[in-house]
Amino acid sequence: MSRTILHCDMNNFFASVECMLDPTLKNRPIAVCGNVEERHGIVLAKNELAKKCGVKTAEPLWQAREKCRDLLAVPPHYDEYVKMSRMARQIYGRYTELVEPFGMDECWLDLTAGIRFIGTGDKIANELRKTVKDELGLTISVGVSFNKVFAKLGSDMKKPDAVTFIPEDSFREKIWHLPASELLGVGHTTAKKLNSWGIQTIGELARRPKESLVRIFGKHGLQLWHYANGLDDAPVIPENAFPPAKSVGHGITTLEDLTDDEEVWRVILELCQEIGHRLFSYGQKATGVSISAKDKDLSTKQWQGSLPFATNSPYLIAEKAFSLFRAGYDWKKSVRAVSVTAIQLASENAPCQLDIFTMGNAPIRRERLDLTVEQLRARFGDRILRNACLLYNPKMPGEHPPVCLPPAIR
Repeated sequence: MSRTILHCDMNNFFASVECMLDPTLKNRPIAVCGNVEERHGIVLAKNELAKKCGVKTAEPLWQAREKCRDLLAVPPHYDEYVKMSRMARQIYGRYTELVEPFGMDECWLDLTAGIRFIGTGDKIANELRKTVKDELGLTISVGVSFNKVFAKLGSDMKKPDAVTFIPEDSFREKIWHLPASELLGVGHTTAKKLNSWGIQTIGELARRPKESLVRIFGKHGLQLWHYANGLDDAPVIPENAFPPAKSVGHGITTLEDLTDDEEVWRVILELCQEIGHRLFSYGQKATGVSISAKDKDLSTKQWQGSLPFATNSPYLIAEKAFSLFRAGYDWKKSVRAVSVTAIQLASENAPCQLDIFTMGNAPIRRERLDLTVEQLRARFGDRILRNACLLYNPKMPGEHPPVCLPPAIR
């Protein structure tokens, strides 16, 4: 049976919340920025007026002001964004229990099971759009389709405050003419490499033999071929669902290439904050670590190793990942993306045997410290305590709060 999947995207989320909190901002071009008093502050979000002037997310504030002289920079209010994100998910939850967050401002909804009782996908999409506007004062764009990839593509096709339907029987006519960069999983560098191989549209990607894409991009090429041909069958997974039993990972593509070990260490440590949080939340520990690094030419190398004891400490996982990277990477090319995965998971209550090389109670003390940090973040917010070396990391994408919200505010 064909599925009915919605992707709801809250338009210009941070900026829209700021305008809702202060109505005097509504008719002015604004940008939500970190360090608004400094010229090197980064644009985290912008409203439609700023977007029309060419202001882009993640660019320096001084550069944005060169494009828009009247641009007003406002500081972020993360607590309000979390509150609005949670309220939007509660609205989505009135229609289905299958609500999967994708960042703070986006969600997939699977309406397949109840569609015969609640109406068509586009009807529900318009109801959601009206309800969010009436109750929260915010607008959303909604994509409706038969899989997650095309639902997200639909929500991006028409903004703001709109609904786009991509049907299963005519999706080729609807989206194959679009640039390949519009497809989920095709970033700037991947799009550039596709173009170098004569692939500019989604249709050209879909018609290319999958074997050739695998030769160019590896497994990612096969995934893109499935996406372009409408073969994505990934389920919508609620945020309270139990994690995969085998691993918990997190990866990121940096704004600029990383050029030395110190920069890679900061990225690894940042990634492991999220991994450790999720392990704590799931009551699990890792007995192994895997790390992969993608260079500027999109070639990926991967290493993995065992930990001397099971742990959910972000710092201890990061140390192991970094040691694997240093031992394996030759620095012939700069690094564009890094991914760390905690593997071989076990229950946190499982007995743990330390080896003879472990330094006394050091791991236990480290885990107690990390547990205290986790409890403080759950109570006061993710940014209440941070590693000093992570306070300013210009190659990380902006200063966004973590995608995974603390249990206390879910």
